Amino acid sequence: MREVVIAAPGVRDLVGESPVWDPRSGSLYWVDIIGRVIRALDPATGVTRAFKTQDFPTAIGLCQTPGQAVVAFAAGVALVDLDTGAVTPFATLPGEPEGNRLNEGAVGPDGAFWVGTMQTNLNPDGSMRKMDRSSGAFYRVGPDRSVQRVTDPCFGITNTLAWDVARGRMYLGDTLAQSLFATDWPVNDAKPAPLRPHSAVTTDGYPDGSCIDEDGYLWNARYAGRCLLRIAPTGEVASRIAMPAENITACCFGGPDLSTLYVTTAANQLSEDMLSDPFQGALLAVEPGVRGPAPYLFGV
Repeated sequence: MREVVIAAPGVRDLVGESPVWDPRSGSLYWVDIIGRVIRALDPATGVTRAFKTQDFPTAIGLCQTPGQAVVAFAAGVALVDLDTGAVTPFATLPGEPEGNRLNEGAVGPDGAFWVGTMQTNLNPDGSMRKMDRSSGAFYRVGPDRSVQRVTDPCFGITNTLAWDVARGRMYLGDTLAQSLFATDWPVNDAKPAPLRPHSAVTTDGYPDGSCIDEDGYLWNARYAGRCLLRIAPTGEVASRIAMPAENITACCFGGPDLSTLYVTTAANQLSEDMLSDPFQGALLAVEPGVRGPAPYLFGV
């Protein structure tokens, strides 16, 4: 069994999400959606920083400009100064149904920020709100502020954005449908992008965020599943890493040689007994025995 450690002791996220490694600064960035916080960790020193935000930050990517991030907030996409926390609005998604919000997000190989939407499951105070429809879609937000919807608006909870460029694939997910999909990469101008079922694992909880490794295998975080699944390009589960937290939300490769998997978790809605466990809501780290690629950068 591989050892899983707490990478940022003393930090607990209500809904940790979207970890991304910056090799230029040797830092890891991630968000706590309900906590309205953007976080940073310097693993060499163990020092963490936190920027409070007014809106719910749902995903984060890195920009070509050092010290700048592109962030999906519930209401739109913004640029964030990672030294000061200053937020500059960048783009909104036209035509989204009332009551939808942004959710998943990642920078793609084309230098664009790809984001998914969903019917919001959050009240303004961060408490949970019941969902009754699948109205989410995936979008491409370009560095020129162009916005293109690339799927039908049929997703319950958009999750997973990962690219296997060597095989010409992009992976997308729907947590509520317990499904991961593949589509051709690069995505052409056709609407919607044709989706193919990739993996529909109905055990080990629900599919949340994912990342890709150097072999083109998809590492999928399993919400309410206490594990990470390594899924082969054929869609079969190749291996499983057990995790000491209940809700595993997302993962990315980081560290000096990109051999460490950093894993976010969520403490929201757990019982008081479960919250006595420091692994719940913690940022975790594990050495999976394989490396990942460097992150793509948003073209600004």
